[in-house]
Amino acid sequence: MPQSSDMSRFLSPTRVIARFCVRVALLAAFAAFGSVGFARSLAALLWMSIILCALAGLVRREPLFGAVLNHWDEGVAFGALFALVRVVDALA
Repeated sequence: MPQSSDMSRFLSPTRVIARFCVRVALLAAFAAFGSVGFARSLAALLWMSIILCALAGLVRREPLFGAVLNHWDEGVAFGALFALVRVVDALA
């Protein structure tokens, strides 16, 4: 668990989840206008989001398996969505 002095660096879980939902909505909106199709555009944007979250976690020196939600957890969630989009696209 982070020290009380470190708690100011971390966002509440509600804010992290809200940030994730807003980002997914924006990615879906941008993917809707992609010229290569929605699924392929969304997969590419999700892949870039995974990389961006990993870089943000590295730069901010967030703990990989911390007690609070951070960019690493968000990157894992984007990875799960990426895998889901790829599987659904392959089945369609």
